[in-house]
Amino acid sequence: MGRGVMGRATLVMQAFVLGACGTANGDGNGARSLADAGGILPSAHGAAVDEGVDRARAATAAFADIDRAVEAGYPGRVTQCLDNPPEGAMGHHHQNPALLDTILDIERPEILVYGKVPDGAYTLNGVEYVVPMSEWQGSEPPEILGQQLKRAPALGIWYLHVWIWEPNPSGLFADWNPSVTC
Repeated sequence: MGRGVMGRATLVMQAFVLGACGTANGDGNGARSLADAGGILPSAHGAAVDEGVDRARAATAAFADIDRAVEAGYPGRVTQCLDNPPEGAMGHHHQNPALLDTILDIERPEILVYGKVPDGAYTLNGVEYVVPMSEWQGSEPPEILGQQLKRAPALGIWYLHVWIWEPNPSGLFADWNPSVTC
């Protein structure tokens, strides 16, 4: 069986299991379910992007629980929240340093982007794919999900936000999300 067929079968099974549990992390605390992609899917970017977003959601669903993200190498606390009123915010960027290289993998984002709810708990909003500019040898920007990463010379990175858990009225790949606040 080809990887694409097996990947879809796995996604369907994960969606069924997570849907049966009722939440993305299965603990009943009200986290968004994997099957609930309203406002995110279908995207306006076509079937290949939608399949990639499904894969990213399946791979990061457990990280709705920040403790699970910490176990995977992401920091537990990030004090800085990036915002740009009135365009919105990005949120808290939890970067896994072990993933910071030239390899882009839909299922292993370098950064998890969280917001905070009034009680101070984190809520997973999206992911960010990052490649250090100093390590990129290509003549064209790196790409993932059919999108070229954006250049941020001041940070020394190529990057792309993907709002896979919090719908973004500005677009799936927009930097700022007006639905997110700091």
